[in-house]
Amino acid sequence: MRTWIKICGTTSLEDALSSIAAGADALGFIFAPSKRRVSVEQAQRIISQLPRNVERIGVFMNNSAEEICSVVNAVELTGIQMHGDESPVAVYEFLPPARRDAMRKMKSIQVKPDRELGLDHVSASNAVDAWLLDSGAGSGKAFDWHAARAQLGEKRGSFIIAGGLTPENVGEAIRVFKPWGVDVVTGVEREPGRKDPEKLKAFVAAVRKAEQA
Repeated sequence: MRTWIKICGTTSLEDALSSIAAGADALGFIFAPSKRRVSVEQAQRIISQLPRNVERIGVFMNNSAEEICSVVNAVELTGIQMHGDESPVAVYEFLPPARRDAMRKMKSIQVKPDRELGLDHVSASNAVDAWLLDSGAGSGKAFDWHAARAQLGEKRGSFIIAGGLTPENVGEAIRVFKPWGVDVVTGVEREPGRKDPEKLKAFVAAVRKAEQA
């Protein structure tokens, strides 16, 4: 199975094009408080110059459905990532009807030590297409993969692994989870908000190598 790769925290056209050249399937644009936050105008300027086949995911945290949809209407996003307490159902129902099912909708689940993942709400709802397991917004740290994998058990769904991934460890994450996708920020940067082209290439290469193993 080919692993979906999202390079998040895109802040410039140069970094966007470097991520695409490396082989990214999707770029993430953060509209939540972050060192990598972009404005609506900044994101749209970058996105307007990108190939249409690359996914453009807006990342939100504790925004209302109205706020999220306001950005969706202003920026040519192909998906949204809800990283806080947002209600996926409320956001789904507020999206323009023509775009509800066309957009990729992702919901984050924070993985904390000695805490259950809370997977009871993971279902085949139209409101969520994929669930992103992360150690915390912008933490840059990996969670206990083996403990989380044990909690997942036979739970079905499209799971994305994030948090502390690097070119050196993403292969192990793929071996442990066999996830639908992976999401990286700090592991491919040379400084906060600026990507390292060589790390981008190494990350994508490590993912593709792990798929072959």
